[in-house]
Amino acid sequence: MQPEKDTSSKAKRIYQILLLCFGFNSSGDVLAVNMTIPNTLIRGVIGGEALLSVSYNTLSLDAPVIKWQLKREKSVTVVQTIGTVIIGTLRSEYQDRILIFENGTLLLHNLRLSDDGVYDVEISITDDVFTGEGSITLTVDEPISKPYIHMEASSVLELSENIILNCSHDNGTRTTYRWFKGGKPLSNETRFVLSPDQKLLTITRVLMADDDVYVCTVENPVSNVTSQPIRLSVYKRSSLYIILSTGGIFLLITLVTVCACWTPKKSKQKPRKPLSRIYSRSRHTPLNQNDYAPPKTAKRNGINAVTSLYVLQQKDPSMDDSSSNSIGSPEFDNPPSYTVSSKYTDSLPRAARSPTCAVPGYT
Repeated sequence: MQPEKDTSSKAKRIYQILLLCFGFNSSGDVLAVNMTIPNTLIRGVIGGEALLSVSYNTLSLDAPVIKWQLKREKSVTVVQTIGTVIIGTLRSEYQDRILIFENGTLLLHNLRLSDDGVYDVEISITDDVFTGEGSITLTVDEPISKPYIHMEASSVLELSENIILNCSHDNGTRTTYRWFKGGKPLSNETRFVLSPDQKLLTITRVLMADDDVYVCTVENPVSNVTSQPIRLSVYKRSSLYIILSTGGIFLLITLVTVCACWTPKKSKQKPRKPLSRIYSRSRHTPLNQNDYAPPKTAKRNGINAVTSLYVLQQKDPSMDDSSSNSIGSPEFDNPPSYTVSSKYTDSLPRAARSPTCAVPGYT
C-alpha cells in the first residue's frame, strides 16, 4: 500500500507542475500579473513633475517586484522595488527625485531634459507565471518665451527683392512655426518662401499687395505663443522720391539756419593799429607837437627811462604832387624817414644812452 500512495502523490505533483507551466491553477484562472496603462504619452515641463501611472491585479497575495528602466543604447535602471521599498542604491541623477506607489506608479520630481525618453515598467510576483510589462513615453520641454518678428526694415520700396522676416524667441524646445498675413495662414507660394523649419519667411518681388500685418506663432508640446503683429509698409517709387526730396529740402534749410546763427568767438587781443593809417596821416595832415603827449617816464632800478618818440617828417606838398605823376620811380618808393626828438633824448642819463648807429632812413 505504501508504494501506491507514493506513486499517486508523485503523479499529483507532476500534474500541478504541468498546470503551472501552462498558467492555470486548480480553479482554472491564469497565473499572471495583468497590467493596465491609462496613458502611454506624458508631457512634462523642465522643473515640473511627471506621473507615470500604471495599475495591476493578481491572485497572489505576495508583494510585487517593480522595475522601471529608461531606454537608451543601453537601458538604464531608474528604480527597483519590492512593494514600495527601494532595492539597492539609486543612481545619483535620481536621488531625491523618485517616488513609487503601491500600484507601481512612478512619480518624477524636478524634471530635466535628460529625463526625456521611453520608460519600460515590469511587475512580477513569485507565485505568478507571467509578469506584467508596459511602456510609457515621457517628453520634457522648455516653455517658449514671447516670440517677436525681426526684419531689417519695416518700410520697403515696391518691387524690392529678398525681404526676410525672422520669427525669433529666447527659450523653447521642439518648436514649430506658423506665419499669418492679415489673419490668414501663409504657405510656400511663388513669392512667399518658408525655410525648412518655417522660422524664416522670405518675400520676393515685393508688391503693393504685400503691405499688410504679419504675425508668427510658435508652438511646442507644452506651450503655444503668438508674436506681436508687425506692419510691413510698401511705398511706390514715385511716393518714395517725394518723401526723400522733402526730407532733403528740410535738411538743407536746417543746415543753412545753423550756419547763419553761428558766429565765431571774438579774440581777446586788441587789434594793432595799422601802420598805413600813420603813414597816410603823415602825408596829408600836418603834424603838431601838441598832438602828442610827452612820453611817460618809468623808473626801473632807480633809473628814469624815457620812451623814445619818433616823429614823422612832413614832406613837401610839391613832392606829393610830383610823386603822383611819377608812380613807380625808385626814388619815391622809399618809406618816410623818422627823427628822434632831442627834447627827450637829452633827459636820458648818459649811461642809458645807446651808442650812435647809422640806420638807413633814420637820423
